[in-house]
Amino acid sequence: MRKYGLIGYPLGHSFSQKYFTEKFRNERISGCIYENYPLSDINQLPALVAGDPELCGLNVTIPYKSEVLSFLDTIDSEASEIGAVNVIKIKRSDRKVSLEGFNSDITGISDSVKPYIKGYMKQALVLGTGGSSRSVCHVLKKLGLNVIQVSRESRAGVITYSDITPGLIEDTDLIVNSTPLGMYPAKEGKPDLNYSLLSRKQILFDLVYNPEITQFLKAGMEQGCTIISGMKMLFSQAERAWEIWNDDSL
Repeated sequence: MRKYGLIGYPLGHSFSQKYFTEKFRNERISGCIYENYPLSDINQLPALVAGDPELCGLNVTIPYKSEVLSFLDTIDSEASEIGAVNVIKIKRSDRKVSLEGFNSDITGISDSVKPYIKGYMKQALVLGTGGSSRSVCHVLKKLGLNVIQVSRESRAGVITYSDITPGLIEDTDLIVNSTPLGMYPAKEGKPDLNYSLLSRKQILFDLVYNPEITQFLKAGMEQGCTIISGMKMLFSQAERAWEIWNDDSL
């Protein structure tokens, strides 16, 4: 049996187990199982890996995408540059266990936003500064956008929500929610923006996929914005994770 799974805490919002279980059934992939492993502390990871020799790979979700780096033996160069890992490949040989870190969020984000990016677009606001935010900023900068990060607390290179002026919104083409605000079960939450300033000019992308249409996206729709849900990213990054786990060259 080959086992895969998801670590994070909590995991009630996640569709990953459902996605992979259906993938295994629909594609007639035998001998595989995907389970949720809610770890209340990232320090529980070594015991999880050591305690199940059939475990071959893990996805990593909030709040551990950055914290997990110190537990890995090797990290892919792009994931290392970003400082966030959401895929762990577990290699076992001669009683030695090696944990290798990758970032499939890069693929998921790129596949989600790239079709919407036009040559005239110049600027993006990225709400949040966690591990997912780092991946978003990495992708958007590669696509040629000027990226401004927003957080509740001001620090070097990061503005606060109160710093978002009407002029800044006017100059922004894409707004990305990389925070868990609006995620199940707290579905009524959304980032603290003046949504009345939005217009048809803006694209809103939410990394949250449960619910598919968040309050953030709903508020954008009411202002005529183009919206991108997190479902495309979920599917794309999951398929990239499967490739990583099963590519012997990695």
